[in-house]
Amino acid sequence: GPIDFEAKKGEAVFIVGGNGSGKTTFAKILTGLYAPDGGTIKVDGEEVNSYQLGEYFSTVFSGYHLFERLYNVDLSDEEKRKEGEKYIEMLNLQDKVSLGEDSFSTIDLSGGQRKRLALLQCYLEDCPIYLFDEVAADQDPQFRRFFYRELLTRMKEKGKIVIAITHDDHYFDMADKVIKFDMGKLDVLTEGT
Repeated sequence: GPIDFEAKKGEAVFIVGGNGSGKTTFAKILTGLYAPDGGTIKVDGEEVNSYQLGEYFSTVFSGYHLFERLYNVDLSDEEKRKEGEKYIEMLNLQDKVSLGEDSFSTIDLSGGQRKRLALLQCYLEDCPIYLFDEVAADQDPQFRRFFYRELLTRMKEKGKIVIAITHDDHYFDMADKVIKFDMGKLDVLTEGT
């Protein structure tokens, strides 16, 4: 650091950088998992502390844990259920998993399929900010295209902020900003694409 970072509603910010450059540490500070050494984090101009930040974020970190039960998702809402079922099909998981009353029917899936379910859970939580740490890294090209070209676009259209730690440079055109971390410092590579 120090780091000066801003993201706006309906914006996608891609974060790049080498191993150990500070990307994931930054993401964990931003989401309230780590407390910053100094400075402030503001949401809508109001300062928030680390334990309040979790209310704003839905995340999939590279070392995520997936629960069978869906917390913060009301599947009794018929629209939410239909949306979830539609995305299960779009994620090509309809033959593997279904939605129960408040959970997935199973999470006994391959690593890539579990990550897709984690992404679906994030989407259904409907938080104002999504943060994804290499969410498409171990996925097939068809899923990567779906994630970057379709799902990310829908999130932005809903006014969500999407922050993605990624190395998928084929999709940098989908970002409003690409920022690079190097030795804990931030540099804006592109803005307003």
